[in-house]
Amino acid sequence: MDSQTSQASQAPQSPQSPHTFQVDLRGLVDLLSHHLYSSPKVYLRELLQNAVDAITARRAEQPDAPAAVRLYADGGSLRVEDTGIGLTESDVHSLLATIGRSSKRAEGLQEARSGFLGQFGIGLLACFVVAERIRVVSRSARTPDAAPVEWTAADDGSYVVRTLPPDARPEPGTTVHLVARPGAADWLSADRVRSLARDFGSLLPYDVRVGDEPVTELPAPWDRAYASPSARRVALARHCHDLFGFTPLDSIDLDVPLAGIRGVAYVLPSAVSPAQRASHRVHLKGMLLTERAEQLLPDWAFFVRCVLDTDSLRPTASRESLYEDETLAAVREALGERIRSWLSTLAAGDPERLAAFLSVHHLGVKSLARHDREMLRTMLPWLPFETTDGRLSLEEFAQRHPIVHFTRTVEEYRQVAPIASAQGVGVVNGGYTYDSELVEALPSVRPGTVVAELDADTVTAHLDAVDPAEELALSAFLGAARATLDPLGCDVVLRAFHPLSVPALHLDDRAARHEQARAEAEEQADDLWAGILGSLRGRAPRARLVLNHLNPLIRRISSLRDAELIGTAAESLYGQALLMAQRPLRPADSALLNRAFIGLLEWATHTNSPKDGSR
Repeated sequence: MDSQTSQASQAPQSPQSPHTFQVDLRGLVDLLSHHLYSSPKVYLRELLQNAVDAITARRAEQPDAPAAVRLYADGGSLRVEDTGIGLTESDVHSLLATIGRSSKRAEGLQEARSGFLGQFGIGLLACFVVAERIRVVSRSARTPDAAPVEWTAADDGSYVVRTLPPDARPEPGTTVHLVARPGAADWLSADRVRSLARDFGSLLPYDVRVGDEPVTELPAPWDRAYASPSARRVALARHCHDLFGFTPLDSIDLDVPLAGIRGVAYVLPSAVSPAQRASHRVHLKGMLLTERAEQLLPDWAFFVRCVLDTDSLRPTASRESLYEDETLAAVREALGERIRSWLSTLAAGDPERLAAFLSVHHLGVKSLARHDREMLRTMLPWLPFETTDGRLSLEEFAQRHPIVHFTRTVEEYRQVAPIASAQGVGVVNGGYTYDSELVEALPSVRPGTVVAELDADTVTAHLDAVDPAEELALSAFLGAARATLDPLGCDVVLRAFHPLSVPALHLDDRAARHEQARAEAEEQADDLWAGILGSLRGRAPRARLVLNHLNPLIRRISSLRDAELIGTAAESLYGQALLMAQRPLRPADSALLNRAFIGLLEWATHTNSPKDGSR
């Protein structure tokens, strides 16, 4: 470091005066409209929200104060009137003209703040998404002697404040006037305002009207009194159809007082993918927060759609989704418990409704039962599984079989199901979503049950062995067949089993398939990868072709003496067994089938050719 640099670094710094951020309001409005808010329609929610919060603030000080919100739209402009707390001139300067500051933080209102909908101080900015000018006329209920005040703002960031004569607004409250920006007049039309007001404000606690037409519909459908339970079900089904567009299989009350939640979950009438994200409607203190709340319920509860009102959950800054925090996690668990309770109630007292539900949504219940042993125990007599005895519950299947065998894939099940059934071995198809996990969990809720994965060795062990003398007599045939299939990684064994119509059975397991895939990759790899794959060589059992000694075709083939013909026959049996197991064919398997087919045609035409030897 030179001396000049050293001296400069030690020189005292002159004090710098602070600067204030400059805000480009048009740029901020563009940011809100394109990134924070999903649609311009939120402007009306912000207006309703401000009006409701103002009434809440006034009632905190004057419990008997009027509580009314009126909206008047004519297409080019909108007027919103409320009987809320109102503003003084100083309030207007400090609150309306300062971005990020909210009246909900004003001194003296903290005790009522928990009842407010908005907390971020950016609500009126949403109106600039559809309006080029906002005019606010307000009179304070807290300072009755203060004159009414008018605040007029343009979307370029300028505003004007002036006081008005007392008769300009005789009563406390606020009126907001919007003038539509070019191209946005439709958002301020009477029909659009009426539709948005109903959507956002149907559960608001105060009297909200568009013109003379009521918007609020209280009490909520799930809180109303009905003549009978059936009348309630019909009314809720109609409500579901109006909201979500489907008639539910059933409805589940979501009453969680500790979380401040009231609502209903509607059971979908058709199956949906567990991966599909469910969207729910959430109202916050009566105001619609979002129609697309995805994190409200546990992932396993994908078979319901919810609509509810809450006063405990936190919204994000856009107030269009829920803030992920400990409260939301607790609510999610509480709602999941409510759905569990509904399932248990059905299982205990209404098996017909439960059966109807499971016929559509058994996958969702299986997902829940994986992690909830009590739910698995409750649902055990009801959940259907594909088995060699037909479609049964695990409870009924376990009563029939001392050992519950299962396969982990559908392909494995298709391989062994017909043979295992003929031998009296019960097998559950665990290849479908969640099924193998539930079968393995069976002993935890049904003590004494023995569960075992069915592999090739187990199947072979249940097949009858052939008399040693007869097998010895066929050693030449078996040797030729083994030599033919050895390059394919398949052994040949002889057994006697039913049904007689099955000439051969192809058996393998996942370990054998993995080893086969490794060997194929090793053959095709370069020297480096071949060495790496070679070091991973396992000692897994090979696949096997089990020939049925009771089958007439196998008896005739085993009497052949021509080694080449025996090889062709072995390849044909191998290919046919693969097709019967519905296994995907490798290129080598397809080539083998073609070769065996052509070889058999050549053999058939050769043996049946004319005596002159012409072919």
